[in-house]
Amino acid sequence: MSPAPRKTVIIGGGAAGLGAAGGVKAADPSADVVVYTEYEDVAYSPCGIPYVHGGEIPDFERLFLAGKQAYVDAGIDVHYETAVTAVDTAAHTVTVEGEGTVPYDTLIIATGWNYADPGVPGGDLEGLYYVKNIRKAMEWDKVISETKSAVVVEAGPLGLEMVTALAHRGVETHLIDPNPYALAMMADPDIMAPVEDSWRELGAHLHFNTTLEGFVGNGSGKVAAVATSGGEIPADLVVIATHKVPNNALAHAAGLKIGSTGGIIVDERMKTSAPDVWAAGDAVEIPHGLTRTPLQGLTGSHAYAQGKTAGTNAGGGDRAYRAVYVPWATPAGKWVIGGASFGETTATALGIPYVLAVAEGISRARYYPGVQKVKIKLLAEPGTLRLIGAQMIGGGEGIKERADFLAQAIRFGMTLHDLATMENVYSPAIGALNEPIVLAATNGLTAGR
Repeated sequence: MSPAPRKTVIIGGGAAGLGAAGGVKAADPSADVVVYTEYEDVAYSPCGIPYVHGGEIPDFERLFLAGKQAYVDAGIDVHYETAVTAVDTAAHTVTVEGEGTVPYDTLIIATGWNYADPGVPGGDLEGLYYVKNIRKAMEWDKVISETKSAVVVEAGPLGLEMVTALAHRGVETHLIDPNPYALAMMADPDIMAPVEDSWRELGAHLHFNTTLEGFVGNGSGKVAAVATSGGEIPADLVVIATHKVPNNALAHAAGLKIGSTGGIIVDERMKTSAPDVWAAGDAVEIPHGLTRTPLQGLTGSHAYAQGKTAGTNAGGGDRAYRAVYVPWATPAGKWVIGGASFGETTATALGIPYVLAVAEGISRARYYPGVQKVKIKLLAEPGTLRLIGAQMIGGGEGIKERADFLAQAIRFGMTLHDLATMENVYSPAIGALNEPIVLAATNGLTAGR
C-alpha cells in the first residue's frame, strides 16, 4: 500500500497563498493542498482596483488571474469564505469554522495585511472605504459614481493611486497626510513635488502636515465630513489608506516569533520558529539587503516569490528567498515614480553617509514624438562609490525597468564607475543616445572626488 499523500494547509488566498500552493504542487505533485480564505475569491489583483475606479481598466473581471476551476484542475482544494480560527503547532492542527479540527503535515501562513486602525471617533460610520476586497470594490465603484466630495486619508502607495483615480472620475478630492509631502516614508520631496503639482492640475486639494482627528456623521449614521487639525472637510466618501500592518493574530496566538515590525520572523527558506510551519507575504518581515533592517508590507511580486519559496520547501524541495533591495514604481498623477533600496530621506534618517549623483535625461531621442524627461538620483557609498540607493521620476517610459535594473546593480555591488561606463540601447523611438543612469553616474563621479 502506498503511503498517504502529505497534507499542506495554507491560510490565505492572496499572492503569497496561491504562490505557496503552486510551490507545494511543483515540489510534490502528489501532495494534498488545501487553501482556506475568508473571501469569495482567490488570486485576483487588488493592486488593480484603483485603476478600475479611475477608468484606466474597464472592468473588475480583468483583475482575476484565473477562474475557480483552474485551481480544481491543478489539484488545489480552495475553501472559500472559510475562516481559520486557531493554530495548534504542537498537535499539527488548525481549527476551521464549520469544519472543526483539521490536521496538517505542513502549514503555510499567508494571512496578509490589514489597514492600520485610524484610531479616531466615527470609525463605524457608513462611507468609509477600505480598498482591498474586489467584491466590495465593485459595490464601492457605484458609490463613487454618485460621490461629489471625497477625502483620502494618508498618502501612501494606495493613497497616491486613489487620489488620481477619484480626480479622474470628476470627484472633488482632498488628501490629508501628517507628513510634509506625499509618500514621505519612501520617497524624497524633490521626486514628489512634480506629482503634487500634477494633482493640483487635476483639481485635487492637498493637506499636508495635517492630522486626522475624526469622522463626522450626518445624524443618520453616514459620514458627512472629516475632522482634521486644519478644520473639517466635507465628504460623501472617505478612502482609508493608512499603512499596512501584518494580519498576525493567528500566528501570535500560536506562539510564533514575531519581529519588530509585527511581521512573523522567518529564515531564508520562509520557515518560522514552529516545526513544519512556513509563512510568506505581508504577514512576514524580511531583511533589507544593505541595512538588514526588517521590512514588512512589500509588493505583490515579493509576496508571490515568498509564497513560492515557502511552498517549495514545505513540499520537500529546496529554495531560498534572499534579502531584498526593493525595486518599486507607481503612477502618480501624470508621472511615474520609482526607486530601489532607499533615497536621501531614508539614508539621512538612518545616518547612512552617501555621495549623491543626479541628472535629467530623456526617454528617447529628443526629436522623436513623445519624448519625456527622466530624472535620476543615485546614492553611492563614499570612497568605494558602490551604489546603495536610487530614485527617479519620468513620464512613464522605462521607470519600472530602471528600478529593476538598479536594484540588481545594488545587490551585486556595482559602482558609479560601472554605471558611468555601462552600455545602453540607442534607438530613437525607444532610447536616447545618453542613458539617464549614465549621465547621473558620471555627474556622481565628479561629486565623489
